Amino acid sequence: MIKISTLAVITLFTGISFIGLKPAAPQPIAPVPSAAQAAWQELEYYAFVHFGMNTFTDHEWGEGRAHPDNFNPTSLDTRQWARTVKAAGMKGIIITAKHHDGFCLWPSATTEYSVKNSSWRNGRGDILKDLSEACREYGLKFGVYISPWDRNHPIYGKPKYNRVYQEQWREVLSNYGEVFEAWLDGANDNQKRMVYDFNGFFATIKKIQPNAVIFSDAGPDIRWVGNERGIAGETNWSLRDNEGSFPGFADEKALNTGDENGTSWIPAECDVSIRPGWFYHSNEDGKVKSVAQLMDIYYKSVGRNGNLLLNIGVDRRGLVNENDERRLIEFKQARDEAFKTNLASGRMTATNTRANSAQFSPAKALDSDRNTFWATDDGVKQASLELDFGRENEFNTILIQENIALGQRVKKFSVEVWDGKNWLNVSSQTTIGHKRIVRFPAVKTRKLRIAIEDSRACPTISNLEIYKAPVL
Repeated sequence: MIKISTLAVITLFTGISFIGLKPAAPQPIAPVPSAAQAAWQELEYYAFVHFGMNTFTDHEWGEGRAHPDNFNPTSLDTRQWARTVKAAGMKGIIITAKHHDGFCLWPSATTEYSVKNSSWRNGRGDILKDLSEACREYGLKFGVYISPWDRNHPIYGKPKYNRVYQEQWREVLSNYGEVFEAWLDGANDNQKRMVYDFNGFFATIKKIQPNAVIFSDAGPDIRWVGNERGIAGETNWSLRDNEGSFPGFADEKALNTGDENGTSWIPAECDVSIRPGWFYHSNEDGKVKSVAQLMDIYYKSVGRNGNLLLNIGVDRRGLVNENDERRLIEFKQARDEAFKTNLASGRMTATNTRANSAQFSPAKALDSDRNTFWATDDGVKQASLELDFGRENEFNTILIQENIALGQRVKKFSVEVWDGKNWLNVSSQTTIGHKRIVRFPAVKTRKLRIAIEDSRACPTISNLEIYKAPVL
């Protein structure tokens, strides 16, 4: 008599094979990024361009009284902007389509205060058309800032102005192709105290451009980092508890660090200008930030789980000034040099591997595939990765990333090196997120250890890179 096991019967009638069954991946720990937020985070570095009436009146905040004819760039070339930004390694441009003075860089039907009433190009010019086309030509993302504050519009301060502002967004989002980021703030007149319909604004933006991320102090998709120095907190969660926060009224300290127990995924954008001012001023031509300053900002923004929005004030000719252009390229060269040679190769082991499976092995952190990762078993929140180079290496920088599609997890970790007898701590840190870059005095060692000391759930480390970066 032939005996058939229960397992064999199940296999025969269901087609399920238990040979080579893959272990289950870790469950996401909420909140997690949307597809649009995840794509935004991968951009990491892009340009803010401040250009408008203030460029020609030499102001930072205009009053909305300057005649439209004052706006008169003599050699406007948005393709030069795009070429410069592309050469600088940036991934997109966000333009100040309207600043607080109310002057619109497109021929808006909502106001008389726009390029349509300027003598520039006989009133037929359109900066947004030119720039959006240049961005597409050079493979750059196109984004827009429209200030809700309008110091020129006659009905600003009245409830019906909200409809005007929504219509401005509708015009821009409907006529210039894909917009990757819609940028607005809570700027307001201290006397009129306009009550903004932010929910209505957000709904309008999402209806027309559902894949655009919306930036403001309080999100809903991207948050301000809490300062205009481009610096994220050493602890920087992409999680936020937005209860009681709205554009113009948010806790700057909380914005800088995020909230470990936050209920919404709202990562930080770090904005800073390459000069002291945001708009172009000729007296700042000699005050462009140094490469060392820009590298420090990069390490403290992109290297702390944020995105870097670096501002360029286009000059009165309508060009990126030569001083700014030169520095942007030098900054690109410095980044390339810092991350030129990845030393992360050798034998990688871990104190725990999920189901002892090759699918989640420590080697996945070295395979250059952002979609694979090392993970531990559920409930294992303390574990370490150890890399044996096979020979002595000298380095001063590590770059580490989590698989944020499953949520941000790591709360505390340390970087350790082997001195031949003991493990020595060279850096203790908190969060990782999309990307964490850790710098320390150069060390020579054969072995490196990344010790995860605490995590919201089992860690998921997707990438580890090691560098000997120049010290500027």
